[in-house]
Amino acid sequence: MKKIFFILFGVTLFSACNENYLDIKPEDQIKTENFFKTKEDALASVNAIYSNLRTWDLAAFSPMILSIASDDAEKGSSPGDASFFTDINNFTFTSATGIIEGYWSGQFKGINLCNQTISNIPNITMDEALKTRLLAEARFLRAHHYFNLVKAFGGVPIYEGLPADGNYNLPRNTKEEVYNFILADLKFADENLPANYGATDIGRATKGAAKGFEAKVNMYLGNWDKVLSFTNEVMGMGYGLLPNYNSVFRIANENSIESIFEVQCTYVSGNCDLSNSQYSQTQGVRDQYGWGFNVPSQNLSDSYEAGDLRRDATIIYRGETTPEGDFINLTGDNPMYNQKAYVPSGQIGNCSEGSEQNIRIMRFAEVLLMNAEAANETGNTTLALTSVNKVRLRAGLPALVSMSKEQLRQAIWKERRSEMGMEYDRFLDVVRQGRGVEVLGSLGFTSGKNEVFPIPSVAISLSNGVLTQNPRY
Repeated sequence: MKKIFFILFGVTLFSACNENYLDIKPEDQIKTENFFKTKEDALASVNAIYSNLRTWDLAAFSPMILSIASDDAEKGSSPGDASFFTDINNFTFTSATGIIEGYWSGQFKGINLCNQTISNIPNITMDEALKTRLLAEARFLRAHHYFNLVKAFGGVPIYEGLPADGNYNLPRNTKEEVYNFILADLKFADENLPANYGATDIGRATKGAAKGFEAKVNMYLGNWDKVLSFTNEVMGMGYGLLPNYNSVFRIANENSIESIFEVQCTYVSGNCDLSNSQYSQTQGVRDQYGWGFNVPSQNLSDSYEAGDLRRDATIIYRGETTPEGDFINLTGDNPMYNQKAYVPSGQIGNCSEGSEQNIRIMRFAEVLLMNAEAANETGNTTLALTSVNKVRLRAGLPALVSMSKEQLRQAIWKERRSEMGMEYDRFLDVVRQGRGVEVLGSLGFTSGKNEVFPIPSVAISLSNGVLTQNPRY
């Protein structure tokens, strides 16, 4: 299926900011007052938000903190390379840990791009239906960034647009206020995005993506009736599961029937800088297909049920031959690697491993698991079993049968881990389930502290103390 490649050629937008953590002044700038004049400018500004999703702090190194902090993954690579990830793995990180600041600033850069679009497109004379759709896309993407922030840091400053007074140095909003802001953006997106697009626009946010994220946000809030309602709607929109689990993550099945939302990556002839997300490059088999970071743990490998097809589709083992025919060397720095980030040798292309590999953000399998969890929590055991068993049967496992509510809750949580291993949700799932010490205590997780990451010290310093730190950091 053809996918749209989002890039704003030759133009990087910025607005005048104070010297603080939202200040963005890249090269080759066009100030906003010289832009946002035409429909083409409006489209280009939204495309720039999508393109930004592939950047280093959003797609490559920084998001690994969410994976390496869990029992699913370890640092990987060679022992001395990027040793700061060891602090993430052992919960010895501090507010000065640079990789955490990268994740923070990467999300806010995305929010800044969204706000430029949201603030300026309304003033452009253009087709009103297209204008509304573009605003809905921008608000969906802003919600995506804020959702990433609130899960990782708790309450953060809310920027609803470009401040008229130019003051970006705002205090933190409460976690509840941030979640309400996210839900308002997603509601607007849900009401104004199309269910699908033509071939030239594949990859843009859809109504199904908005509803899927509305379900996930409400899952974190424990609003199970709403989770059930939104997932039921998505389940009626024509999505489905691909029959082969391994194929879900291969290039041939990007934007498939199972895709709710994914970051678009494709090769731009003669321009590797634009082509490369580095998502796959940073995690590929070291010395063969990448740098070898964020490797599966033995704990994850041992957690799969006997006969679960997802184990070998999630983990590349030394000495194996992949389904695509690549032999993995018997020796090396790590015994296992992330197969979901793997790009077969025949598909690497002209740049690096990441130049063609889309990044899956939400899949229909997760919608089914959210539906199962919500159904169980609201007392609908039959629906819960039906939804979770669709995922299990694809994995080659027998269907679950009737059990108590608590037993089914534990079974669904285990199913999430097996289905979504190495997809960056495990740490966040364990925290929202209230099991941080139980699951991660042996790694160094401390209750009342490590449910969130520290606000970066550089952000607090640049704010002159307006930003406050999370407890015990």
